[in-house]
Amino acid sequence: MLKKITITAFIIIISTFNIRAQDDSEVMSYSLQQCIDYALEHNQNLLNNGLSRQIAEKQVKQTLADGLPQVTGNVDLAYNFKIQTTPIPDFISPAVYGVLFQESVIPSRDLGDPSVFPAQFGTKYTGSATVSIEQMIFNGSYFVGLQAARTFTELSRKDEIKTTIDVIEAVTKAYYSTIIMKERQALVDKNYERLDSLLRDTKALNENGFAENIDVNRILVQFNNIKVEKNNFDQTYELSKALLKFQMGMPQTNTITLVDDLSTIEFQTIESDFSQEFKYSDRIEYSQLETNDELTNLDIKNTKVQYLPRLDLYGRVGATAGAQSTSDLFNFSDNWFEVGVVGVRMNVPIFDGFRKSNIIQQKKIQSDQIQNSFELLKSNIDIQIKQATVNYNRAIDNMAAQKENMQLAEEVFNVSKIKYGEGVGSSLEVTNSNTDYKTAETNYYDALYSALVAKIDLEKAYGRLNK
Repeated sequence: MLKKITITAFIIIISTFNIRAQDDSEVMSYSLQQCIDYALEHNQNLLNNGLSRQIAEKQVKQTLADGLPQVTGNVDLAYNFKIQTTPIPDFISPAVYGVLFQESVIPSRDLGDPSVFPAQFGTKYTGSATVSIEQMIFNGSYFVGLQAARTFTELSRKDEIKTTIDVIEAVTKAYYSTIIMKERQALVDKNYERLDSLLRDTKALNENGFAENIDVNRILVQFNNIKVEKNNFDQTYELSKALLKFQMGMPQTNTITLVDDLSTIEFQTIESDFSQEFKYSDRIEYSQLETNDELTNLDIKNTKVQYLPRLDLYGRVGATAGAQSTSDLFNFSDNWFEVGVVGVRMNVPIFDGFRKSNIIQQKKIQSDQIQNSFELLKSNIDIQIKQATVNYNRAIDNMAAQKENMQLAEEVFNVSKIKYGEGVGSSLEVTNSNTDYKTAETNYYDALYSALVAKIDLEKAYGRLNK
């Protein structure tokens, strides 16, 4: 009985593990928006931009710390194995001299210049322990620098937005490419079935004497070609999904399916969706240039405020000691003497050889360059919008024309196939119409993808891709 219970429990555990394994390997379905959301969390370029923004935020706090009290401690213990000798004028009476000589403060009177005598003031062991505090009261560069650090953080945030737009563009194009490839794969499968059916019908007609061998061989050539093409499209579709996962930052070992199809794609009307209320600042490149201009102006302001005095409050407390032996040095109660000071220090710049003046002139020239860059960027944006609009309209018209051609080619193929089946048409007419039909299908999907790419480029040109 116990053995049966053990076997049953083992089977339950194994079954549970298999269910979990199936859940873990479950294929995830992604819409375009879900792919974009995944990329915004896992794309390596975006992750690095996020880290750069965090670095900029820490730099702001680093700059802010300069305005807070700066406290330092210092402990110094020294052994003066050779005390410095100082020559001093001979104004000491003989009695005092004798005492100093006996205490080894000065050497023998007979050495050196008789008008001076060498003296050594100090002890073999000295020590000091102090705590210093310094508080900035006024420093124009600090406040401007803090402003500049925050503006630099804003620039880092805009760099992250720029990367976000690039990631959205790459993921969207890769997604559209994959669903187009999926549609074309289904199309190849359909062509394969169509030619397979046509080949079987032609072989039957040949066996009954209603078709020649050349008819069979002509269709067989196309059938063999479509088999190779079918295999190639299977591999190309997997490759396009691999590229999509790369743009998303998803491991290649993950398995995904795409839930969107061509019916879910909408093509906006340009006038109503894009051109109205457009501002150059909608483009992240323009916004980045505005921030760079602000940084340059802050740099000029920072150099100007350096002409102003700097005012600091400082204080220091501690104790010092001197002794002829280490035991006396560490006798803190008798040989250590307190010291303390507090004060205000002002640093007034007077003349720097026109250094700051030249820096200001240099930064003003850089500001003029940025102003010229604004005009150049506006012209580039205008050209990009115009070009993207023309490409979009052209792509839409071409897509509509190719779709109509595909429908007409399908009708021609169906008619030629019916005629051939009724014995009033030729196999050459069927194979030619099939080739034309396949070419029309390829042209349509190429035009469709071009229209999708043109749509993305138009949204980016108007600064709407991230919105």
